[in-house]
Amino acid sequence: MNSEILVNGHFHSPSKGNLNLEQVIKEIFGYMQEQPESQYEVIVGCDSPSSDKPFFPIAVVVLRTGSGGRFFLKKMHYSDDFLKRFNFWKNRILQEVYLSCELALSLKEILEKENKLGLKYEFQYIHADVGERGKTKEMVKEVIGLIKSNGFEPKIKPYSFAASVVADKYT
Repeated sequence: MNSEILVNGHFHSPSKGNLNLEQVIKEIFGYMQEQPESQYEVIVGCDSPSSDKPFFPIAVVVLRTGSGGRFFLKKMHYSDDFLKRFNFWKNRILQEVYLSCELALSLKEILEKENKLGLKYEFQYIHADVGERGKTKEMVKEVIGLIKSNGFEPKIKPYSFAASVVADKYT
């Protein structure tokens, strides 16, 4: 897998610190092995600040149904030349969704390949920081279409906590 998101840099876990991809996979499966009879969901979401030099915190959230969860966060930074295209807020939203889809596709493939114990989890949702209220309402259909075209189910505000709460906390 040569996804820039997976290859460059590290993920941050509030409880484990900075981790490379291999360590994140190990932590995800370790968390699931603590209670293998439970059902788990893996969710990806991204946000960005509305600043001149936006960055993109992408969250991977692992939920144990009815019993909390864990998350891993990666901040994507870009060159000034690349960032010029994100001066318009709509472009930032589309980049958030693109990064979420890219990470979700790569991570889903890796988890399926590495799940040697047959742990039960669903990986179907991508959370987007758009909603039916506010200025992002005009982008809802576009964002939903982009997420669905990548094989995932979209969740938007107020249900998109991976993007609008977890990733947003790190903007």
